[in-house]
Amino acid sequence: MAEALCGQSGFYRRHEPHDHFRTSASATPLFATALGRLVVQVDDALQHPDPFDLVDVGAGDGSLLAAMLQRLPDSLAHRVRPMAVEVRDRPAALDQSIRWSSELPVAVTGLVMAHELLDNLPCDVIQRESGREHVVVVNRRGEEAMGPLASPSQQAWLDRWWPLAADGVRAEFGGERDSWWAGLIGSVSRGLALAVDYGHVRDERITDRFDAGTLTGYREGRHVLPIPDGTCDLTAHVAIDACETAGAAAGAEHSHLTRQREALRWLGVNGRLPDHGLASIDPPEYVRQLSDASSAAELIDPASLGSFWWLLQSKGMSIPVGSDALSG
Repeated sequence: MAEALCGQSGFYRRHEPHDHFRTSASATPLFATALGRLVVQVDDALQHPDPFDLVDVGAGDGSLLAAMLQRLPDSLAHRVRPMAVEVRDRPAALDQSIRWSSELPVAVTGLVMAHELLDNLPCDVIQRESGREHVVVVNRRGEEAMGPLASPSQQAWLDRWWPLAADGVRAEFGGERDSWWAGLIGSVSRGLALAVDYGHVRDERITDRFDAGTLTGYREGRHVLPIPDGTCDLTAHVAIDACETAGAAAGAEHSHLTRQREALRWLGVNGRLPDHGLASIDPPEYVRQLSDASSAAELIDPASLGSFWWLLQSKGMSIPVGSDALSG
């Protein structure tokens, strides 16, 4: 999975993700606007540090980070130290103020975010057969077989977070993702870490809805078989509650877990239609607000992008004012 995604001939080195699947960031500029508001709230909570680190991990082509920078007030923009963390080469047209790195920063004072990254971190697939948990092995043609027994650490994680109750049931082992997120929390000196991703929690995982696991492939906007040959995106939903626990163990002082539809409402994305009377007073503004309402509706749709999980964890500050609304 790692080689198929990020190897020299991997999917993320040869393809533009927006050609294959739709994300909140690519759907509408409103997403960058909402994250810009979050940056302002974190800056206020930290009492306006200079510099303010703004780090996008798994930044793709850097377009989300660049769009966020354009939406910051001048009083903050001149203090921001933007950084994109990505395995791909730096795009030639990217704003030169954005640093580009393949490694996490050592110390962050500000906001570090991982938008639709955790679901692409490689993970083992585990299947229960004959009453024992086995690692599923696969070749580049997608042919599968039962491999070795799950290791003691894998078994312990499964017992806690994703117990397999019957033969034929599958899970994606999340230990490496937990460790990665813990490392991200470790890079925060003062500030907020944000993960936005497909995910699930334990109460959902123990239902038969997830018996086949969640590993899938995407190519040109369609689900395809998750064949690890570099021709498609490979993604598996995140055990987001396990990541939250790992982040707390790594030093996060405050945590909040919510759905995107609630988080974006807190950040001013509500999908309300404009007053129809505006159409006769200012037709262009009415059309603009109508377009924004349509875009916002997609971002907060509980059957679509609104179902994403948001995990917010902080050090040296509380979760920004307004987070009480996140649990509404």
